[in-house]
Amino acid sequence: PRILPDLIAPHPTMRSVRVEVNQGYGFGILSGLRAARGEVLAWTHADMQTDPKDAVTGLSLFDADPRPEQVFVKGLRSGRPAFDVAFTVGMSLFESALMGQRLWDINAQPTMFHRRFFEGWQNPPHDFSLDLFAFVMARRAGLSVRRFPVHFGPRAHGVSHWSSTVAGRVRFI
Repeated sequence: PRILPDLIAPHPTMRSVRVEVNQGYGFGILSGLRAARGEVLAWTHADMQTDPKDAVTGLSLFDADPRPEQVFVKGLRSGRPAFDVAFTVGMSLFESALMGQRLWDINAQPTMFHRRFFEGWQNPPHDFSLDLFAFVMARRAGLSVRRFPVHFGPRAHGVSHWSSTVAGRVRFI
């Protein structure tokens, strides 16, 4: 919050939304989505594991489609350690069975969609299941899911509070 005002000052369409009390991963994202004014809404992780420019790549997928309101864009992670890939396979199998539809790499970023899609959400979760919720809702709405590769490198900022141990990952699932 200390440096954001200077970073966004030259960009009049950018805004910063601060959640003073942590109420969950999804709550923070939903706060930003509700405050956003754009036609295409998005989120991505702030720990710099993915390049923020990936959002520009994702935005180009909307520009290339004649019906951008029917597009759901999600990154597809690459460059991850074998254990993390194995965990993603397990989560994808579990969530696909649970939701009755094929889902893969649910937590990949960025996640991008048209405002109209977001406005139809009813009671979205305020926790880490927001990624799953958005993906499943997009499939149920018949949106065209567009994936593109994103390099998923080491975390540049912060510490994971769930993925540092196998027990933490099991709780996450």
